[in-house]
Amino acid sequence: MQNAFFTAENLVYSCENFHLEASFSCEQNTMTSIVGPSGSGKSTVLRLIAGLEKPALETKITLDNTDITHALPAKRGIGMVFQKANLFNHLRVDDNVAYGLRCKGIKKKESRAIAADFLKKFNLEGFGSRSPETLSGGEAQRVALARTLITKPKLILFDEPLSALDAPLRKKLACEIRSLQKAFGFTGIMVTHDINEAKAVSDRIILIKDGRITWQGEASAFDEEMLGK
Repeated sequence: MQNAFFTAENLVYSCENFHLEASFSCEQNTMTSIVGPSGSGKSTVLRLIAGLEKPALETKITLDNTDITHALPAKRGIGMVFQKANLFNHLRVDDNVAYGLRCKGIKKKESRAIAADFLKKFNLEGFGSRSPETLSGGEAQRVALARTLITKPKLILFDEPLSALDAPLRKKLACEIRSLQKAFGFTGIMVTHDINEAKAVSDRIILIKDGRITWQGEASAFDEEMLGK
């Protein structure tokens, strides 16, 4: 893990009948997918990284050589994309995308202009004035990703962002996420239960079972039979 862009050392968490122990790292400008059975701890890992859950005392989380283990979620330099787009229905699409910019003090006119230019990169040109309620599931997720990327977070976490979509659209958007990752050069960690999706999006795959990492390596080397072992 030495000199890695992101590290999670002794990521330990206990709750009721569940116990998680994991250590892994990610290189800069790469995508890593975390796969495994339901209830294995995949989403818990993301929530610990994001600061939405409190880990055990022995845990250490670093990002870009900064210890963020106990930092507030908003101070970690991390963006997150969820299963649901969670757009603000009372705001236009461009104001949704520009939300993070407004929080940084950028005025509405300027933030909307930046958002409009940004939307073009997501094949959403002309969508700025629309209401989120008029968007398809795939369009909404692209808007959610644009809203996350526009603030340039150091790390983006994806918690099963495509699982609510139908199979053809999921495949298309998985390819789009990979293309955007290469174009923007962001570092990402994605939780998914779809092995084909993980392989399409990622450089590396981590397999978690019952709160333990049982395999990690290059995405191309992952065999779906490992899920059953």
